[in-house]
Amino acid sequence: MSRVKWMAACIGVLGCAAVAGALFVFWPAARQVLPPIGPAGAVEVPRVAARIDRDADGVLDADDLVGGAREEARRRTKYSGAYYAGGYPPEGEGACTDVVWRAFRAAGYDLKSMVDADIRAHPHAYPGVRGQPDPNIDFRRVSNLIVFFRRQAVSLTTVVRPGDAENLSEWQGGDIVVYGPPLEHIGIVSDRRRPDGVPLLIHNAGPCAVEADSLTSWPTRITHHFRYIPHDARPRRMVLYSQR
Repeated sequence: MSRVKWMAACIGVLGCAAVAGALFVFWPAARQVLPPIGPAGAVEVPRVAARIDRDADGVLDADDLVGGAREEARRRTKYSGAYYAGGYPPEGEGACTDVVWRAFRAAGYDLKSMVDADIRAHPHAYPGVRGQPDPNIDFRRVSNLIVFFRRQAVSLTTVVRPGDAENLSEWQGGDIVVYGPPLEHIGIVSDRRRPDGVPLLIHNAGPCAVEADSLTSWPTRITHHFRYIPHDARPRRMVLYSQR
């Protein structure tokens, strides 16, 4: 690989750059947060999940996704936006996109293979690839994951209303959230919530992966909110759980 191509690949991963945390104060108007609704105190948000268990482990996909992402936070995976031959960073290293594919791995999905296959089948849908797929990095680029989830997942609201149980019921553990330029970032929505019902975020923006109250504090706005439900499972009913 040429030095220029290697640098371009690394820049693609650095859409979730670790330095972004220092820039929060510059984009207060970009945060899609509306004033709290209802009285102060704990807000009961119903839990919603699809009755899908891809890896047949007795745990729903949504819970597996949260568990896989949470493991990244538990082990404090060190931020690295490096380019890796073979595609996969070593365990204990990774960027924001690596939280996502590792979460999918915990649910029994090979996200790298899924993204690579979709790029091969529909190359023109992925402008960031520029007709030259690179399986070593494509599945770790935020821009490519946006295209993939637009095509393969369910798109949901990008608005977060603290205290509004109806709105917040659309934000469920295992969902994928994407933040826009100039600091593109991606993470997994937690099943843990603040008292006003807003969920935590599991992500890696450096220095390591964390589960934190960050959903509404990233300096650029939320541009996409996805829930991965395979196409062949879409007709299945959603199952409701009471909030624990």
